[in-house]
Amino acid sequence: MTSLGHLARRFRGSLSRNEPAPTDVEWVRAALSEGEWMLWSRMAVQDRRHSIEVARRFVALRAAATPAETAGALLHDVGKQAAGLGTCSRVLATVVGARTERFRQYHDHEAIGAAMLVEAGSDPATVDLVQGRGSAAADLRAADDV
Repeated sequence: MTSLGHLARRFRGSLSRNEPAPTDVEWVRAALSEGEWMLWSRMAVQDRRHSIEVARRFVALRAAATPAETAGALLHDVGKQAAGLGTCSRVLATVVGARTERFRQYHDHEAIGAAMLVEAGSDPATVDLVQGRGSAAADLRAADDV
């Protein structure tokens, strides 16, 4: 369950349009396959920054994280781009639920992201983690809900 504090921090972070630091982008590039990199690169800037923050916390929590798990942490929200929602629409979708097609897509971002990753040729462990499954799922939730 996502906390209100987590949502408030995500909202504040989403207001910035600053690109991630070049060293962080290099780390991401080294962690992802070409297909995964293309998907990550198309994410909104605030989602890319968030993915790096979550993945760094994930790796700190799970010192023996596999490359596939690290990719899953970086791509855990990749499916959100399918809905095409901006910050305010995302807040509204979170509050009112899946009442429209785009809001449904936003709420189904894990399944959508997993399908995108299958198409990109991702490791099954990456796909599972994006869907919230596997032995690393609890660590990803903990890293994301800070």
